[in-house]
Amino acid sequence: MDADVSMLEARARAVRARVLRMAHAGKTPHVACALSSVDILIALYFSVLRIDPASPADEARDRLLLSKGHGCMAQYAALVERGFFPEEVLAEYARDGGRLAEHPGPQCVPGIEAATGSLGHGLPMGAGLALAAKVRGQHHRTFVILSDGECYEGSVWEAALFAPAQRLDSLVAIVDYNGWSAMDRTEAVMAPFADKWRAFGWAVQEMDGHDLGAMASALSAAPCEPGRPSAVIARTVKGKGVSFMEDDLEWHYRPPTGDDLRRALAEVGV
Repeated sequence: MDADVSMLEARARAVRARVLRMAHAGKTPHVACALSSVDILIALYFSVLRIDPASPADEARDRLLLSKGHGCMAQYAALVERGFFPEEVLAEYARDGGRLAEHPGPQCVPGIEAATGSLGHGLPMGAGLALAAKVRGQHHRTFVILSDGECYEGSVWEAALFAPAQRLDSLVAIVDYNGWSAMDRTEAVMAPFADKWRAFGWAVQEMDGHDLGAMASALSAAPCEPGRPSAVIARTVKGKGVSFMEDDLEWHYRPPTGDDLRRALAEVGV
C-alpha cells in the first residue's frame, strides 16, 4: 500500500483514542509506552505489511511480533483499525476471562502471532521465524518491535549476533526508542545505541518514529541491504499525542482517571 500520510495520521488518532479508553477502563499502566509505538504500528499495518485481515493465517503473510508486549494496547487497537476483529472485543481488555490480556497471548485474536511474555523474547523468536522461512524457500518478512529498555536483555544480543551470521535479511528489528528505561534515561546505560547494532552486523537506520511517511517508506523498502538483517532505531516520545503524558515517566506506571481521559481525548481530537 502507498503511504497517504493524512490517512495514516487519522488512523493514528483513532488508535490513540482507543488506547486511552482501554487503559482507563482496564485500570492498567503502560499507556505511555503504548502511545509511543502507535505511529510505528500504523505505518506497518497500513503501508508496509503484506497481510490480509480476511486470511490472517496465510502462509505468505509478513509476520509482526510485538516484543514489548506491555505496549499491547496499541497493537490491539491497530488490529481493530485494520479490520482484523470487531471493536467491541476491546472491551475484554484486562477483564477476567477476556481474550485480551495485558501481555498478548498466542493467537488470542487474529493478527497476534505469538505471546512474547517477558521482555527479550521477541527478537529470538523473530530470528527463528526468519530462519525457518529461509530454509523453506519462503519470501515473507518478519518484523519485530522492541523497546529500548528491553535491549538490556542478553537474549536480544544473542539473537542480534545470530541473525547476521545466518544472513537473515528478511528480519527487521524496530526499536521504539522513547528514551526511558525503567527509572532512568536510556542514554545513561545504552549509548551509543545504534553503533551497537552496526557492530553486530545489522544494516541500521535512525529516524523519527512519528514521521509516518518516512517510517512507511523505510520499512516498505526492507530488506535495507541484501544479506543483512535491518535495524530501525525509531526515536519516539513516551506518551506521544497527549501533552501532559509526553516524556513523563509517571505515565508508564499509572492508568488515566476519568478527568485524565477527557483531557487526553480532547487533545487527540477523536
